[in-house]
Amino acid sequence: MIDFFPKKYKQVSNKKRFGICDTPPPPANKAYIDDANGQSWIAVVDNFYQDLIVFIPVDNCIEIRRSDGTMDNRCDGFLYYDDTVIFVELKQRNEKGGKWIKEADNQLRVTIGHFEKEPQAKEFSVKKAYIANSDRPRFRTSQAIRMDNFLTETGYSLRIESRIQIS
Repeated sequence: MIDFFPKKYKQVSNKKRFGICDTPPPPANKAYIDDANGQSWIAVVDNFYQDLIVFIPVDNCIEIRRSDGTMDNRCDGFLYYDDTVIFVELKQRNEKGGKWIKEADNQLRVTIGHFEKEPQAKEFSVKKAYIANSDRPRFRTSQAIRMDNFLTETGYSLRIESRIQIS
């Protein structure tokens, strides 16, 4: 069993707007939320109704292992509130092509696959995933097939954009 909700990593915000950040390497750093320094935000969370939103960093915090005992791929973290969970992978790359999207897609799929095996996953009826890239924040419509496949294969709606709307 994997504890996806460790209290020691839990961060909360009810701000109307805040960001999710991930400092550059070394890889041992964990993602975090910030409501003051917009320059460091990779994803922006618009929380119009100022709901209490919880963020849990996954990468470098929660151990997710393959069957052979080696560490598996993990996304940067997830948000949750009410009956909604939103997994997030953050990128800071201005690469052409979709290599960074494919890599982020895989990290989300692996993390979600492990999460869905846990009893807590049943507590959420609204399930989303975001790939946010601060250097390429615009939504890419050419990824529509990828997003459709992601929903079909995981049950999570995927968005490739840096703005997360809390509704």
